[in-house]
Amino acid sequence: MSTTEITGDNFQATVEGNDTVVLDCWASWCGPCRAFAPVYEAASERHQGVVWGKLDTEAQQELASAFDIRSIPTVMVFRQGILLFRQAGMLPAKALDELVGEIQGLDMDDIRRQIEEHEKAHAEGRCDHDHDHDHGHEH
Repeated sequence: MSTTEITGDNFQATVEGNDTVVLDCWASWCGPCRAFAPVYEAASERHQGVVWGKLDTEAQQELASAFDIRSIPTVMVFRQGILLFRQAGMLPAKALDELVGEIQGLDMDDIRRQIEEHEKAHAEGRCDHDHDHDHGHEH
C-alpha cells in the first residue's frame, strides 16, 4: 500500500472510515521529514489494511494548526476515529512496526469506556490531574 495525501477535505472521512490511520505531518523544506519519508513509505508497504496518510503542513496549514503541530515530522495514530498516539520526531522502522501492532491490539471498547469516564469526571469537577502536561491520552 502507498501513502495517502491528507487534506482538510478528506481528513475526517479518512479517519472515521478506516480502522487504523497513521499520519505523518511533514513539509518539503524539512530535512528530517525527507529522511523519514522512505522509512514511513516502507512501513506502509509492510502493514496492509492500515491507512498511511501524509499531511503537508505547508499546504494544509489550517489542519496542521487544528492539531497544534509545532514540530515536524510529527506522527499521529488514530484507531476507530480516536487519536491514540502523537509524537514529534522521526521514528525508526522497528518502532513504527511495534506501534502499529500495539495500537491494533488495543481493546477499543475499553478505550472508549476510559474516555467516557474521564469526560464524566471533568463534567462533575472530579478531574484530579494537571492538563498542562501529557498524561497518556489526547483530549
